[in-house]
Order: sequence, then structure tokens, then C-alpha cells
Amino acid sequence: MIVSRNRENLEVIFTTHAEDKFIILQQHGFVVTRQQVIDTVLKPDGVFPTAKERLIAQKGISTHHVLRVVYREEENKLFVITFYPGRRRDYEGSV
Repeated sequence: MIVSRNRENLEVIFTTHAEDKFIILQQHGFVVTRQQVIDTVLKPDGVFPTAKERLIAQKGISTHHVLRVVYREEENKLFVITFYPGRRRDYEGSV
């Protein structure tokens, strides 16, 4: 599903797993919005390379948490693979 067309005309596309992640996190009492994920990949506090040519975008979302979004970039598309909240104390040194 194409969610947004931003930053130099990039499409942000959520995989099925990423779509499911919204429900999974909500069931655990942690609500993450689609807009928070999009903002994180388009305007991150930091981006970190991973294996398999994937990237992790990270952005603070509260005083205690960051949102980490695993994605891959392909031509003019950003594919959101998964995302997860993390405690700032565990990831702040990464930014």
C-alpha cells in the first residue's frame, strides 16, 4: 500500500508485516501511528546501516522512547519492513 509521497517524490510503502505491526503493538498497549513511522523514515534523528542493504531510521517519540524503523530504499521508494519502539536509554548513544 502506498501511504505517502514525500521528500523528493519518494513513495513510502508498508509491507504486510509492517501493517500487522500496528495491531501487534496496540495489543501490547503501545500505539504507533502511520504518520509517526513516515516521519521517522523521512525526517529521522539518525540512520544506521544494517545487513542486507537495509537501514534503521530512529526518531524520538517521547521522553522515554524512540521509534526505530527498518526499511530499504529502492529507486524512488522506501519499503517499511518493520518498526519497533525502544527505550531511549538503550538507543540514545546510537544517535
